[in-house]
Amino acid sequence: MASRKLSKLAAASLALAGLLGSPAIAQSPTYGVGRTPTAEELRRMDISISHTGDELPAGNGNAKEGAQLYVQKACVGCHGVTGLGGMAPQLRSKLAPELPVWKKERILPLRSPYATVVWDYINRGMPLGLEGTLTPNEVYSLTAYLLFLNNVIPEDMVLNRENLPKVKMPIGDEFGKPHDYKRNSPRLEGYPY
Repeated sequence: MASRKLSKLAAASLALAGLLGSPAIAQSPTYGVGRTPTAEELRRMDISISHTGDELPAGNGNAKEGAQLYVQKACVGCHGVTGLGGMAPQLRSKLAPELPVWKKERILPLRSPYATVVWDYINRGMPLGLEGTLTPNEVYSLTAYLLFLNNVIPEDMVLNRENLPKVKMPIGDEFGKPHDYKRNSPRLEGYPY
C-alpha cells in the first residue's frame, strides 16, 4: 500500500517536473520554431505614426479628392453618405458646432488630440476587410475629407507630411493625459484603493 502511494507520488512529481520544464525546452534555440524577421519584414511592420508626424510618408490630398474616394472605396456603405447614418461609427457630429467637444458624440476627427492619429487610424484600419491597401495619397485625401466634414480644415487645404502634424484639432489640450504616478499613491485623485 505504501509503495503504491509512493509510485503515484513519483509519477505525479515526474509529470509536474515535465510541465514546469517544458517552457524552457520550448524557448531553446534548438526547438526549431520561428526565425528572426528580416529587415524588410520589420520595416513593413513599423507603421506607427507619432504626433510629430516624423514617420509620415510623402504624399498629399485634399477634401475634394477625399469625398470622391469616400464613395469609390465604399466608405458610404458603413459610415453613411455624409458620415452619418451608417452602421459603423459616425464620422461627423450631428450636434451644434458651438457645443464643447466633450458634449458631442465620440467622433475620431473631433476627439483626436492630433490629426496624425486620424491619418494613422485610416492607414491601419480602413477599409474594413482591406486594411492597409490605401496609398498614402488616398489616406491624406480621406483624412482631409473627415477633417473638412468636422470644420477642422477648409475644403481646399492640401494635407501632406509637413502640415498634417500642425493641424489644430478641436479638442485642443482637453484630451485625457496620463496622470503623474507616484509609487504607493492612489491611481487617480479621490480613487479609494
